[in-house]
Amino acid sequence: MVHQYSIEGMTCDGCRKKVERKLNEIPGVEAEVTLNPGRATLKMMQHLSDQQLQKELSEAGDYKIYALKGPLELQYDVEGMICEGCRTKVENRLNDIPGVQAEVFLSPGRATLKVNHYLSDEALQKELSDVGNYRIKSAALGTASHGQDGGHEHQAHLRPLPPIKKTKISKPRSSGSGVYYCPMHCEGDKTYDEFGHCPVCGMDLIEQPSLTVATQYTCPMHPEVLQDGPGSCPKCGMDLVPTASSEDGDAKAYNELRKKFVIALAFTIPVFLLSMGGMIEGNPINEVIPMKMSNWLQLLLSIPVVFYACWTFFERAWLSFKTWNLNMFSLIGLGAGAGFVFSLVGLVFPDIFPEAFKGHGGEVHLYFEAVVVILTLVMLGQLMEAKAHTRTGSAIKELMKLAPIEATLVQDGVETKISINRIQKGDILRVKPGDKIPVDGKIVEGESHIDESMITGEPVPVNKQRGDKVSAGTINGNRSFLMRAQRVGEETLLAQIVQLVNEASRSRAPIQKLADRISKYFVPTVVIVAVLSFLAWTFFGGEQGVVYGWVNALAVLIVACPCALGLATPMSVMVGVGKGAQHGILIKNAEALEKMAKIDTLIIDKTGTVTEGKPSLQEVVAVRDVTFNDLLAVAAALNQQSEHPLAAAIVAKAKEKRVPIPAVQRFETMSGKGVLGQVDGRTIAVGNDKLMEDQQVKLADGLLQEVAEWQQQGTTVSYIAMNQILVGYLVISDAIKETSKSAIKNLMEYGVDVVMLTGDNKNTAAAVAKELGLEHFKAQCLPAEKLNEIKRLQETGKIIAMAGDGINDAPALAQADVGIAMGTGTDVAIESAAITLIKGDLDGIVKAKDLSEKVMRNIKQNLFFAFVYNTIGVPIAAGILYPFFGLLMSPMIAAAAMSFSSVSVIGNALRLRSAKLK
Repeated sequence: MVHQYSIEGMTCDGCRKKVERKLNEIPGVEAEVTLNPGRATLKMMQHLSDQQLQKELSEAGDYKIYALKGPLELQYDVEGMICEGCRTKVENRLNDIPGVQAEVFLSPGRATLKVNHYLSDEALQKELSDVGNYRIKSAALGTASHGQDGGHEHQAHLRPLPPIKKTKISKPRSSGSGVYYCPMHCEGDKTYDEFGHCPVCGMDLIEQPSLTVATQYTCPMHPEVLQDGPGSCPKCGMDLVPTASSEDGDAKAYNELRKKFVIALAFTIPVFLLSMGGMIEGNPINEVIPMKMSNWLQLLLSIPVVFYACWTFFERAWLSFKTWNLNMFSLIGLGAGAGFVFSLVGLVFPDIFPEAFKGHGGEVHLYFEAVVVILTLVMLGQLMEAKAHTRTGSAIKELMKLAPIEATLVQDGVETKISINRIQKGDILRVKPGDKIPVDGKIVEGESHIDESMITGEPVPVNKQRGDKVSAGTINGNRSFLMRAQRVGEETLLAQIVQLVNEASRSRAPIQKLADRISKYFVPTVVIVAVLSFLAWTFFGGEQGVVYGWVNALAVLIVACPCALGLATPMSVMVGVGKGAQHGILIKNAEALEKMAKIDTLIIDKTGTVTEGKPSLQEVVAVRDVTFNDLLAVAAALNQQSEHPLAAAIVAKAKEKRVPIPAVQRFETMSGKGVLGQVDGRTIAVGNDKLMEDQQVKLADGLLQEVAEWQQQGTTVSYIAMNQILVGYLVISDAIKETSKSAIKNLMEYGVDVVMLTGDNKNTAAAVAKELGLEHFKAQCLPAEKLNEIKRLQETGKIIAMAGDGINDAPALAQADVGIAMGTGTDVAIESAAITLIKGDLDGIVKAKDLSEKVMRNIKQNLFFAFVYNTIGVPIAAGILYPFFGLLMSPMIAAAAMSFSSVSVIGNALRLRSAKLK
């Protein structure tokens, strides 16, 4: 016997293990326990009452156990499913088992079974083996409730709400992800678990945004009350309201830098005034404060700047020399550190210095003011960069704001407000006018217009009716409807977009290798130039040559900071990827973004790419003594198992005509040709002429001419054969998308050669190509032939982009230099592609090409600024202009210029945010 129980009192995995161990010690009991929700599944050789179980469990702790009424719900992992047809086949087979009610999910492969009696894994496997190569096993402990569904079990039907955690008083939690990365992407996509500094370049790590909603609820009257879900205040009874999200990682870094900058500035100003007092007419400061006292005051005021506010720069410099990953902080630490040590020694032991370093009063020229001003200016640059980082990642944050924090759950006709984190697959949710849709799902009652502009970039609301899919983050219009949750947590389209944008923002474009190679040798070169500058001034600079050499060497170290060079590429990539996401263009990595600007040939599929991908069955033509209903029934039976866009049209027509759809045995997909199977003992083949040829089905000349006339109208014809005899054919029409023609024209103006490769027949392909103005097309292409054609073009030196939406396109998408998947297509196609167009429109390719060119132009501008800045700045700092114009660069001016260079690169990258895409 198998029974399921609810367990209360477990607060951690240790409790779960204790409860499970105690239950398994009971003779004749085999137990599995899950923590969230608290559940125990018991296989018992003999019946035990709730009181007996409670008595046993009380010995382990303060735990309560209750038997759950109704059918037992079990979780299973299912392997081998690759498409919706597989999922349907597995679900139908499991539901055919007496006493079993099953719901199957494709991603991840999971089955939820409600059973009235125990079934072994072996018995279930035997049932599934009859319908295909599928494997089923009980979900492993810990995975049943912690899979990709965001930490909830796949429960298809109504269930009690998980208990709300007890009210507690605590600090608000961060809305970030707890994952950090370097803004310079020194180690590619490597991330860190804690905030700190990059071990390579020393920059502050940035927290990666997360869509996980960690919103807490608080009382408007008692803000110290916080809990994880909605409810009422235990003090005054008022309804709790969501708290505002606490500051994210970028804001934390910015606020910390701002605090230190204010401290540094507060101490730097008096140091600067004390040092420059002699330049004021009448020298009023030195009249009050003698020079010697002034020097000691400068030291004391410099200590908080050097050893607190800006100490992190020296830590990073030390790390850079320790690991020999020389960077901007190597130069800053070396320059500022040398200046401070020189000034300290000069103040304490002035007699060890030559006269050239001393003034008229015998005091050594000190540089406390230069050191603190340089460090404060560098801190200002870091502060401005941190502020800019909050803006470069704004696209991701805007996407994250689309996720609502709560939803309305409908159970037994009762509506309850719940946190979005508690939504489970199969839940029925009420979406009211103006509400954001909480998760991905399907409308089960009602209709409305949905504003999807935040995901697709298209401003016109889309009418959605019963059976249509809706996405998290989109906004409902002026009607209410009910929806069934299908994808929750990290499975939703919005979560996937955020994750993809995060990963793409951290990826490295090939052009960045140029900057990396230069940076590798840049810092040692600068140090050598600084040394040579010091030596040149010392030997050829006259009486004050040593002083000039010291100052100019310091200026060289400061002005040559390679920060701008390192930021040139990642800043543009980050902004560009976010810009694309706002227009429904999801870019998987920076390499694809760069390559998109270089493509000269675009390969496109027809169905679902050029056409709407929503075909309709226009005609059912019998060529033998077979009825309309029989032809449609067998065709729908086979196509019900297929994922091809044309299959949906056949099944939809059968349901519209209320034609009973028979069961299919030995179903098989012939890639690029059609489908095979057995219906009522007859071997049925539905597909193109290649499939008929494989099945040795003869096609009469008169029939071929009749079919050709249909095909010349741009329709697709699928033949139907029973036991190797042609009995009829289906005429399917699929309208060309309104934007396809203009998009292809725009691409051709870009100099891109557009080639259509389709599995459809030559007549249909020719008709579509003519309407689109395409010169090149190839019909009746199998998936392998599409792949080989791309390889052939690549061998001729072409840079290929491939756009498709079907599972058959996956190999070609992976082979192309840039694979572009239509977001309306299959998950396999999207996974194989480097760029995904959420709207599934060729016009998106034009925008992607335009975006790519703008981003690459922006990167080249940044690199130019960085290269030219250092090329000009280093010689000037070394004193090359002094013999001709008497001009020298002060270390303080060098620090200001260095900070300005970094900010100018970031500012140029931010211009992409306002760029208009075609």
